[in-house]
Amino acid sequence: MTNNNIPPSLNSTAPAGEQQKTAESLVDLRIKHPRVAGIMGEIDALVYPGSQDSLVQICGPTGVGKSALVRHVVDSIVSKAHTEMQENAGLVPAVYVEAPSSGEQEFSWRLFYHRILEQLDGEVIDMLPRSSYQYDPQLGRVVKPQRATGSLAALRTAVERSLEARGTRVLVVDEAAHIIQQTSPKRLESQLNTLKSLANACGAQMVLVGSYDLYQLLALSAQIARRTHVLHFERYREDRPEDVRIFAACVSGFEQALAHLWGGKLLAYTATLHENSLGCVGTLNAVLTRTARRMEATGLPLQEALHRSLLTEAQRQQILAETYDGETAINPGITRAIPKFVRPRSSIPTPV
Repeated sequence: MTNNNIPPSLNSTAPAGEQQKTAESLVDLRIKHPRVAGIMGEIDALVYPGSQDSLVQICGPTGVGKSALVRHVVDSIVSKAHTEMQENAGLVPAVYVEAPSSGEQEFSWRLFYHRILEQLDGEVIDMLPRSSYQYDPQLGRVVKPQRATGSLAALRTAVERSLEARGTRVLVVDEAAHIIQQTSPKRLESQLNTLKSLANACGAQMVLVGSYDLYQLLALSAQIARRTHVLHFERYREDRPEDVRIFAACVSGFEQALAHLWGGKLLAYTATLHENSLGCVGTLNAVLTRTARRMEATGLPLQEALHRSLLTEAQRQQILAETYDGETAINPGITRAIPKFVRPRSSIPTPV
């Protein structure tokens, strides 16, 4: 059933075929709602050859759907480069990588570089010395053997050359706060300079993605904050009528994706879902995926399955407090004031 209240810009993308008939299909369901379209438009404006914005930061609350957003961004950049990629089979215009949290006291640049190379060229990894680093299952982290033949500098050089050879223009780093959280305050700027120099060395732009803690950590360095363009990926608030309407359209998108399971009853719970998810579409997806799986696995009716799948009040209050703090902190960083124009006084005497 088609919902005519859904804005033209709101559409969902789900795996084709039979997967759309199961709860599992909701995991990969992407709804391109107005917030996503808005951020993608900003990225289009900021990311281009020769741009002065070498670092772009996307911040938002937990569960708003940042990872799904940046995958949209990467897919869009790759799609726009389709003709170029047909002419140049080695072209990789955009790369998505998640900053690792390895459990070490300091951020693991080795593991980070390794993940970039995996996205660019597996053959490069095969050529690297295997003894340079390895995963220790007992420690649960990457360790450097005592007789390592590789070096961090060599790995960094391999990344730079691969990014340049692949013609990569955008490097998207999800969970970017990991790079800073595992760093002493004295080395904060050094870590960010390492990222910036990597982008400069290969002519790519860096898009850093994370929750509000990323913005607050970057704000500790005035120099880094000055060189970073901040984009706020907001939730849909209950106190804004337009946000309420769009969130309802998102719920309708999920209802259409599994119409046979919801039985046309999901929209009746829109207000409950909005309050429980705090207007975050990523959290909405998680709640509805749990609900659908419970209904399929146990035969529970929608109301009971949904009740068991909602965030607990403790979870919701914790996320709400973090969201309020983050929104308060980020607002000055995205507010721009235009000085009022004052008409200069004329030096020509007024005729009497």
